[in-house]
Amino acid sequence: MVVTGNLTATADLHIDGRIEGDVACAMLIQGADSHIVGAVAADSARIAGAIEGAVRVRELIVERSARIVGDVEYESITIEQGGHVDGRMRHLGGVAVPATAAALAGPSGDEPGLRIVGEAG
Repeated sequence: MVVTGNLTATADLHIDGRIEGDVACAMLIQGADSHIVGAVAADSARIAGAIEGAVRVRELIVERSARIVGDVEYESITIEQGGHVDGRMRHLGGVAVPATAAALAGPSGDEPGLRIVGEAG
């Protein structure tokens, strides 16, 4: 299934298809065969598929099958061996992460961050 357009939910989402648009929700569980082309904002997320876009999540788990191409902002993060992140990493330091469209706006680009390219492990 392919959804074109932004998804905003106050509930939890489990995505197994393709989303072409931004996703904002309370909790995101992304299946290994899914693909999101757009920004992601959530309180917590477990990523197993592919994301092309910025990710802003308070608690993030990047599974071994995950591929993220974009900047990642997080409060706590776990990257399993084999998980792939290509983008700037920025710790939020306890800042609340609202799952709103405003949260999907990325950093100004002037903020310091860590860039990781490659696989964990």
